[in-house]
Amino acid sequence: MRIENSNRVGSSTARVPGRSGSTPAFQVDTGAPTAHAAGAGASAPAQDIGSLLALQSVSDPSLGRRRQLRRGRALLDTLDDLKADLLLGQVSEGKLDLLMAVIGEARQRSEPGLDAVLDDIELRARVELAKRGRYPAF
Repeated sequence: MRIENSNRVGSSTARVPGRSGSTPAFQVDTGAPTAHAAGAGASAPAQDIGSLLALQSVSDPSLGRRRQLRRGRALLDTLDDLKADLLLGQVSEGKLDLLMAVIGEARQRSEPGLDAVLDDIELRARVELAKRGRYPAF
C-alpha cells in the first residue's frame, strides 16, 4: 500500500456561509467564539523501564547499617533483661520467647563469628524453654 500525501485530512476548499450545500440545514448560534483544539505537542522520549527498576533495586547502605544497629541494640537489651531476671532467680517464658524472636530477626548469615554466638544464645534459650516443658521447634 502506497501513501502519496499524508497531510491531506479534509477538503481544502473554504466554505462560504449562505450558499447552498456549504452549511448544515440547522445551525445554532451561541454567540461564543469557537474554541479550537490545540494540536498535540511533541511527547517526551520513552524511557527504558529496566533502568527504573534497576534504580529501585539499589539499596541504601546507610539504611542497612541502621537496621543492623537497631537489631543489635534490641538483642543486647533483651539479654540485659534476661540477665537481670537470672540474678533475681526468676526467668519468665515471655522473656525467653522474646529472646528467640529477636535472635530470629538478628540473624544475618553473612558473618560466621556473629552467627556462632547467636547459635549459642539460641541453644541456651531452647534449653531453658525445655526445662519449663516447652519444646520449641528447631
